[in-house]
Amino acid sequence: MRGTESGVKLTWDDYALFPEDGQRHELIDGEHYVTPAPVRKHQVIVLNIATAIRFHLKSHPVGFVYVAPFDVILSDHDVVEPDVLYVSRERAQEIEMSPWVKGAPSLVVEVGSPGTHKRDETTKRRLYERYGVDEYWLVDTALDTITVLRRSGDGFERAAELRREDGDVLTTPLLPEWSLSLREVFEE
Repeated sequence: MRGTESGVKLTWDDYALFPEDGQRHELIDGEHYVTPAPVRKHQVIVLNIATAIRFHLKSHPVGFVYVAPFDVILSDHDVVEPDVLYVSRERAQEIEMSPWVKGAPSLVVEVGSPGTHKRDETTKRRLYERYGVDEYWLVDTALDTITVLRRSGDGFERAAELRREDGDVLTTPLLPEWSLSLREVFEE
């Protein structure tokens, strides 16, 4: 759902007045997007990814991991709630980290659903490119795949297309020595 057909761009001040109604509210270029609460499979995947990163960070304290609902303020007109986000210690020194993340995370993970898949692949991809996110993972819950987009210059480049059925393993240079099999990502 988009709520700014009048052409008026909403701001962080407007966003702060949105109800806490169990739905995900986001602003992208001042447009209000509302997404219903996620389904069980979505939440299992978010938990699997975030937990694996969190355990790794306990022995390799190179950053911080968070899950939605948690506001990422990219500008006065761009406030999103990625499913999972990681901020390296270096990036944390460049952006504001409390009480929200104000600036681009190092890594953003969006777990797609039928209602958000197209927005994640287009609108959010452009948004994350524009603000300097280093890596963006698009998780397809229907196909059990993950597309890894990595910063190259001013935009993203497809670094990997991983499939559960192929036994692929997810890695990232942002988390040295970390890996997670797609079997574990999609394990219920």
